[in-house]
Amino acid sequence: MSVTGRGNGKIILFNEHFVVYGVPAIASSINRYVEAEIADSDTVTIFDERVNLTNDPLEKRILEVMSSKMNIDLNKNPIKVIIRGDIPLGSGLGASAATCVAIARALSKYFKLDLSDEEINSIAYEGERIYHGNPSGIDNTVATFGGVIWFERGKKAERINIGKPLYIIIGNTGVRASTRKAIEKVRRNREKDPERFENLLNEARSLAQSARKCIEEGELKRIGELMNKNHELLQEIGVSCKKLDYLVDLFLRKGALGAKLTGGGLGGNAIALVEDADKQDVIAEEVRREGFDVMKVRVE
Repeated sequence: MSVTGRGNGKIILFNEHFVVYGVPAIASSINRYVEAEIADSDTVTIFDERVNLTNDPLEKRILEVMSSKMNIDLNKNPIKVIIRGDIPLGSGLGASAATCVAIARALSKYFKLDLSDEEINSIAYEGERIYHGNPSGIDNTVATFGGVIWFERGKKAERINIGKPLYIIIGNTGVRASTRKAIEKVRRNREKDPERFENLLNEARSLAQSARKCIEEGELKRIGELMNKNHELLQEIGVSCKKLDYLVDLFLRKGALGAKLTGGGLGGNAIALVEDADKQDVIAEEVRREGFDVMKVRVE
């Protein structure tokens, strides 16, 4: 017998990192996925097709922790887990969270637990903690539920209604980055200057409220302006890098309404908002000619 489970990729539209400190963030799923297949086996094995690796210690630990949370004894019920997907690794698009959600869903199916999305989300978060140390929970929430999400740590996520479709271009810097390292860098910067950091949190909180209103009302130009401001705040807390700043500036020079890093930072991806599908095609091709891998997504 074999079963599969799936988790969504994601982009964070506003307030990655600030969300760890209780500030609201806005994120959206994208049409990229991780799939986990579970099959009968004589020994517990996990094979990651994305990197052609068997029994990676980190992935085995995640499987053990999530199985334990689900009261599954893998010593008595050995399985083979195969992971595959099209979300770039280490790029801020939620590959780790999607992996945890996919495994949790496949375990639930294989062992006939019939877990709810809320339960899957909670279990996936335990896996995310192993990947990242102190994640906010936003990635696994979007990976589980999909759609556009208003997220505050410790509170129930809310769906946001979209006034107009958001045509987004995702550009990859090609720099692999560690979310765990970025989270630690932000923590250190906070400790160095708590008063300054608190001011930045207040700015980010106000920005999120404005962004939600603009998204609901379809004010694309203003959404772009707020994305630009959010990138400046993320620069302030130290999670951008030269390649990200260059890519953000390139998007803006090519005519995007707004652009910012997305995800953990220190590399990975930047996102840009454009007016419509035609503009999306043109700007994406121009940025591709500059040597960047790009994806086009429509958020609605």
